[in-house]
Amino acid sequence: MMNKTIVLGGGCFWCLEAFFFHIRGVVSVMPGYAGGSSPAPNYESVCGGKTGHAEVIQVTYNPHEIPLKDLLLVFFTVHNPTTKNRQRNDVGTQYRSLILYTTDDEKLDISAVIERLETEKAYNNPIVTEVSPLEKFFPAEEYHQNYFAKNPYQGYCQAVIAPKLTVFQKELKGYYP
Repeated sequence: MMNKTIVLGGGCFWCLEAFFFHIRGVVSVMPGYAGGSSPAPNYESVCGGKTGHAEVIQVTYNPHEIPLKDLLLVFFTVHNPTTKNRQRNDVGTQYRSLILYTTDDEKLDISAVIERLETEKAYNNPIVTEVSPLEKFFPAEEYHQNYFAKNPYQGYCQAVIAPKLTVFQKELKGYYP
């Protein structure tokens, strides 16, 4: 079976990229933009909320090492899927919880995971994650790629990403090699 890809949005793409970068079975993570109307989104226009795009990551993974359902459980653990257009201090549609699929099988897996989490009452509030077909993925500018690894001492990385990464790596230790 070949590698597969899924596009996920859950706040700042720097955070999501840092979480998924070392997950067992993940081949690559590319930050970018998706889910909007602009034919040429860039960081400034997306952050300004003018394009309808969300900050997302495109995750390429080996389904033999990590099935999509497990990858989605990681995704639902590392962000809050119950807040509309917000992740902590990141506010706006560009930070919405979002999963963009390319096949009917992916859509079924996504629905099954959300249904399971809702049935288990994993959250105090309903999941508001937008689930839609992927129309187009736009890679982010080069300086956003592998951002946390390149900028570990940058203020946002120290204050937001590093503490969350420490907690979630312990919580999700079975997914890290």
